[in-house]
Amino acid sequence: MAITSAIRNSFKAEILKAVHNFTASGGDTFNIALYTSSATLNKSTTAYSSSNEISNTSGSAYSAKGAALTSVTPALSTDTAVCDFNDVSFTSASFTANGALIFNDSASGDPAVCAIAFGSDKTVTSGTFTIQFPTADASNAIIRIA
Repeated sequence: MAITSAIRNSFKAEILKAVHNFTASGGDTFNIALYTSSATLNKSTTAYSSSNEISNTSGSAYSAKGAALTSVTPALSTDTAVCDFNDVSFTSASFTANGALIFNDSASGDPAVCAIAFGSDKTVTSGTFTIQFPTADASNAIIRIA
């Protein structure tokens, strides 16, 4: 099992079919779900699945399908379209996560957008777990289309 950071292959065609709307006001709802090291997430992942999703041992910070993301309307950075989200935090949390999946919770079947590998297990115990998104530019944005 492994988590590999990648934009999902099918997502590339879905954006041309208008399946995803990243506009901040009136767009789709995108979630970020967290997964254990037993998960397999990569460019071939098609949709959200609860298989190997983390469980919250403190009982209050994490629930199935993770957290809704606050989208920032896509923009151009030089010749690259970029998408950004506000950072997301899980407070009063106790869990271990190895990676994440961003998916469209508004679209039928919860299609995946991208997988994110954390590089190793990340553990929080009775604290705050924050996912900080990179700068929204052509070199760093979490979603880039060149």
